[in-house]
Amino acid sequence: MKRPRQAERFRVSRSRLLLSAARSLLAVILSVVVYYLVPLDKGLDIGTAIALTVSLLLFAGVLAWQVRTVTRSDYPRLRAIETLATAGPIFLIIFAAAYVLLSKNQADSFPETLGRTNALYFTVTVFATVGFGDITPVTTTARVLTMVQMLVDVILVGMIARILLGAVRIAEDARSADHGESSASEDSG
Repeated sequence: MKRPRQAERFRVSRSRLLLSAARSLLAVILSVVVYYLVPLDKGLDIGTAIALTVSLLLFAGVLAWQVRTVTRSDYPRLRAIETLATAGPIFLIIFAAAYVLLSKNQADSFPETLGRTNALYFTVTVFATVGFGDITPVTTTARVLTMVQMLVDVILVGMIARILLGAVRIAEDARSADHGESSASEDSG
């Protein structure tokens, strides 16, 4: 049985694309539903800071696991796109939850008390570096949290893109090497 040529092997079927899109959409919808349902009425204390840190570490762990799946995938580019499509919104939701908690516990942190939608909006404007100015961090705590998000945003965009592209390259190189070995053995046999 002949193996497909390299260009043919990297084509993705419509059903695989739809499945990938459906998984991404489901992950984002579930994340948003959890964000709107989970109680965010705790007080601000060391436990809240630990919860944010643990959330970010879990996010990093899941991202590392996703990178590993990209390197082992038959369709690494599609898997990398799926990872980005789910990781970005989840990351934003983590910070939006932190802004809701901060706003509810320190009412003067922002010009207005941030509900979940306004906190998500603020998070996205910070991530996109748009900064319309309608919601701004006022207190030192709010500014520090916003700066942390900005720094992590830069790291997230740069590092994740680099890591995912590297994972895709590794997977494609491995597939090409496997294809080359198979072709050589087919030619000799």
